[in-house]
Formats: sequence, C-alpha cells, structure tokens
Amino acid sequence: MTAAAEPTVHIVLVAPEIPPNTGSAGRLALATGARLHLVRPLGFSIEDKAVRRAGLDYWKKVDLQVHDDLEGCLRSIGAAPERCFYLSTHARRAYTAVAYQPGDVLLFGRETRGLGAELVGAAGDQALLVPFFGEVRSLNLSTTVGIVVYEALRQIRPDDFPGPSQLEAL
Repeated sequence: MTAAAEPTVHIVLVAPEIPPNTGSAGRLALATGARLHLVRPLGFSIEDKAVRRAGLDYWKKVDLQVHDDLEGCLRSIGAAPERCFYLSTHARRAYTAVAYQPGDVLLFGRETRGLGAELVGAAGDQALLVPFFGEVRSLNLSTTVGIVVYEALRQIRPDDFPGPSQLEAL
C-alpha cells in the first residue's frame, strides 16, 4: 500500500468486523489524503474480496497500516493525546465542536460494539458524537467515518470547499 508523506488525518478503525465498511473507509482515505490504520483483531482478511470490492481498484493505493494493538498504533502515529478523538454513540460532545488540525487522529470502534466504555470514558472531551435521530442504535461505520473526515477536511483545507457563490459559477 502507498504511504503519503503527511496525511491530512489518521483514520483508525479498531477491530473492524465488516469488510465493505473497511473498503469504503480505505477509498475515502485515498480520496482525502488520509492514512488508514486498522487495529487487530480484524473480522476478515484485508485481502477479502468484499474489502477490495468496496475499495474498487483503489485498494492497492490506500495509505494503510495494520497494527497489533491500539497502544502500538497510537505510538506509531506519534500524535499528542489532545489530538486524538474517539468517536462514540456514548460521547456527549459533538464532532463539530472540535477545531481540527492536520494529522489529527480519528478513532472508530467495531461495528457491533464501538469503542469500549472504559476507553471512551477515559477520553473525556476527546470523545465525540455524530448525532442521529430515529430508532437506530448507531450510524453505519463508514458513514460516520465519512461525516467526520469531511468535517475535519473542511476546516483543515477550507479553500477546497467552495461556497455557494463559487458553486453558482460552475
């Protein structure tokens, strides 16, 4: 997999279980200049056909790193703890309340259980929520990744997000 010099953000999927979600996150990482980190155990092989199908022919170009554990992942990234954000349905702070910076670390838990309650509790104000309404327990993992990554990108690279007047000119 290809490695970018300086990723816009780090997307960390902790113990992902569903191959298409990981493939979609990989495609998103490639489209946004992010680095994708997968933390074992994985519920599939990264060579799985469903991962590749979701990532289309882009999967081989994704800036991907696989780690044995979360501590090792965070150590390899080297980000300051205050630049690590833990997405959870149990958080009380909105993902839009953050002033994102290049190289921020966005952590997402497994599809069926999310990040552990202990980890989210210890994260304090670094635990973030994407609000949702209606009768669901959570949003799809790859949907949540996309929402948060694009908010971070909107802040980090505002010139890449045209305003209404610029769109009318197109």
